[in-house]
Amino acid sequence: MSESEHDLPETDAEWRELLTDEEYSILREAGTEPRFSSELLDVKDDGVFTCAGCGAELFDSDEKFESGTGWPSFWDVLQEGTVETRVDNSHGMRRTEVVCATCEGHLGHVFDDGPDPTGKRYCINGAALEFEAEEN
Repeated sequence: MSESEHDLPETDAEWRELLTDEEYSILREAGTEPRFSSELLDVKDDGVFTCAGCGAELFDSDEKFESGTGWPSFWDVLQEGTVETRVDNSHGMRRTEVVCATCEGHLGHVFDDGPDPTGKRYCINGAALEFEAEEN
């Protein structure tokens, strides 16, 4: 479910009402969906992947690639500034967390083992995204 960028929930209760249990767990509590569980993993259509929390456009289908990890993966963001990164020291490892710059929802992590031209792999929870197919 998406919400206008100008009308974001202000309380935890409002976020819980807006999001499904899975979306809430991932976007607001930095959870992770099971590998290979996202229906977005197999999306090959042209379009844009948006934040399931606020509707912000985050990734273009042209930057999506098959990483074999079990989560939708992208080699770049749609536009600079649409996501932010943070140091994540959870689970006994140091990773780079990716969050939506608009609503600060947890999306996943970015790694330096992706394809050219960026060498990045944005490993994103499908439940944190919605897909908007390009209209023909």
